[in-house]
Amino acid sequence: PFRLDFLQYPLRSLPARPWHGTMQGMTAPASLNPAALSADSEHTIHTLGQLESLLGTPSEAAVAKELPRVHPGYRAMIEASPFAVLATQGPGGLDASPRGDPAGFVQVLDDDQTLLLPERRGNHRADSLRNILTDPRVALLFLIPGVGETLRVNGRAHISVAPDLMARFVVNGKPPQCVLVIKAESVYFQCARAIQRSGLWDSVPPGTPRPVPTPGALLASITHGSFDGETYDRELPARQQASLY
Repeated sequence: PFRLDFLQYPLRSLPARPWHGTMQGMTAPASLNPAALSADSEHTIHTLGQLESLLGTPSEAAVAKELPRVHPGYRAMIEASPFAVLATQGPGGLDASPRGDPAGFVQVLDDDQTLLLPERRGNHRADSLRNILTDPRVALLFLIPGVGETLRVNGRAHISVAPDLMARFVVNGKPPQCVLVIKAESVYFQCARAIQRSGLWDSVPPGTPRPVPTPGALLASITHGSFDGETYDRELPARQQASLY
């Protein structure tokens, strides 16, 4: 099997994160008027030439890593990933949606170009699927716990309920609702800097307080109290467990 050693950065050897909540060494941000942040500002980048002058040109490695197929090393990354973000576009705009299952939940066929992504139970919004019906272009970002590099796949997808495809993804006797058949057009890995800067894979000590509102609290706030957030939060763990598949 292809090894991921060349992608594994030493987590324990990284320097400790220099901030917790606020970045030390940075000037405290002054308040900004959003109305002043116009796209017509003299400070807005408008052209490719301006952008290239700002950022420079891609390195040889940044260009060489992009392929129109799934390289064996990229296949190993997909097989090791338990989580991906699916991006789509439709008449209502753009959408990015999480997808997760045990590692290897996205299958790569022997042509090294076709990916199969099962669609599990969710909230029935089906934003991604609605978009694919009108625009087949999709993008996937695969994350692997403990690995800094991520994998990016761009391609085109269609929705299938073919029995032989559905049977490949049965869990606890339950098939997915459908399967996305994705034809890869561009595949490459992203460097580890974002993961390193964010400390995403740093362990969270047991008992660490939740830093954001609960789903129920968010719904109660959004609906100005008309939604019973406490009941929602109390029943949510059991409901999620019962509807994973």
